[in-house]
Amino acid sequence: MLDLRAIDMSAPALTVSAAVASRTSKRAFLDTPVPGQLVREILTKAQRSPSGGNLQPWIVHVLGGAELERFKALLHERRTANEANAFGEGPEYQIYPDGLAEPYRSRRGKCGEDMYATLGIERADMAARMNFVAQNFDFWNAPVALFVCIDRSLGATQWVDLGLYLQTVMLLAREAGLDTCAQECWTLWHKTVAEFLELPVNVMPFCGVALGYADPAHPVNALRTERAGLDEVVVFRGI
Repeated sequence: MLDLRAIDMSAPALTVSAAVASRTSKRAFLDTPVPGQLVREILTKAQRSPSGGNLQPWIVHVLGGAELERFKALLHERRTANEANAFGEGPEYQIYPDGLAEPYRSRRGKCGEDMYATLGIERADMAARMNFVAQNFDFWNAPVALFVCIDRSLGATQWVDLGLYLQTVMLLAREAGLDTCAQECWTLWHKTVAEFLELPVNVMPFCGVALGYADPAHPVNALRTERAGLDEVVVFRGI
């Protein structure tokens, strides 16, 4: 049984508000190593994430060092073996619904345009855009990669629990001076991921997370995506 009492809760750290405010999806990382013990501490603390019925449905595989390089080499081999297959084997689940409605379609579009603007990539330059997006499959050069998986027998509410877990991990990473990028794009390579991780047939890869020290000089890491105003998403009643 995991004993969380050994964690020092008194050490000075970012406030929760500061961690939330400073967390952004980083898409360029330094090759500075992340100590394995630090990763273990983050994931130990993340075990306090909430889940319905305390199911704790997350199954996490952590890759670093030679194992991460071995995985990336396998993926590179499969991406280059068939140019038509360079962006995957086909998703196991749909990342965005077909016919994405407003205001979600506009928000997604604005996010993409703002990101490419930081890089000086024009809308018409599809090759440059695709080359940049392909860096997802290198974990944006992060030295640590997480694969968060789930038992296929579980349902939609347990997928919500995975989101709660991911947010906890990402905020704890900020507390530790690290940055992250959660990547649902790995469903595009779910067969390769499952094969490499030797997952049992009842376990599916849900997403990846790039973890490391963000490159402060890379322009894409200056991106701050817009957020809707409170009145657009919250209805107050009796308060």
